[in-house]
Amino acid sequence: MLLEVKDLDVRYDRLRAVKGVDISVGEQEIVTVLGANGAGKTTLLRAIQGVVRAARGSVRFAGEDVTTADVPSRVRKGLVLVPEGRQIFVSLTVHDNLLMGAYTRRDAGLAAEIDAIYDRFPNLGQRRDMPASVLSGGEQQMLAISRALLSKPKLMMLDEPSLGLSPLYVQRMFDLIGALNRDGLSILLVEQNTSMALATAARATLLELGTAVLAGPSGEVAASERLTSAYLGAR
Repeated sequence: MLLEVKDLDVRYDRLRAVKGVDISVGEQEIVTVLGANGAGKTTLLRAIQGVVRAARGSVRFAGEDVTTADVPSRVRKGLVLVPEGRQIFVSLTVHDNLLMGAYTRRDAGLAAEIDAIYDRFPNLGQRRDMPASVLSGGEQQMLAISRALLSKPKLMMLDEPSLGLSPLYVQRMFDLIGALNRDGLSILLVEQNTSMALATAARATLLELGTAVLAGPSGEVAASERLTSAYLGAR
């Protein structure tokens, strides 16, 4: 497995936000994490990235224990998070935002990779010297993902990538996720659009109040009554 998370606990003071979660992602696999608001999905991703510290458990990535590694170390190893809300620098140009994604790199070839991004996303290329604030929500999300790609990830974690996007850009987003995966990228996806996430991912984990209550192939999770109850609050 590329990513192996075992018995992960995350606490905010006395609040136990993630409770003994196990999750894994294989090479060139898409895995989705589902759950209602407050289920602990974002906290899980932030703990895997090292933004918040785990109170218990372990994180192994590419065969190495990274449980105590800092964020830059995990990024250099190829573990990258695209956070909810995109968090681009709206006062910087599109091009400078992309360069921020390459801050850990010391290799050649960066200019060619940026050119390839502009070829893939012509709207970004046309606005490369404009502040990122001029971009639409969908374009900003493409910029955030492109910025992450320039860190040369092995696994990209996407936190609610379709949030706030038009239906057209939601479809484009999932088309992009599929294309990146076919190019060899592993993806851990937190997504509000449950049906699209399950149709895209090979496996799924369902969180309720910080606990993984269901995990398995996406088809089995989609057919489970537990999935409906998690979102409706039924028991």
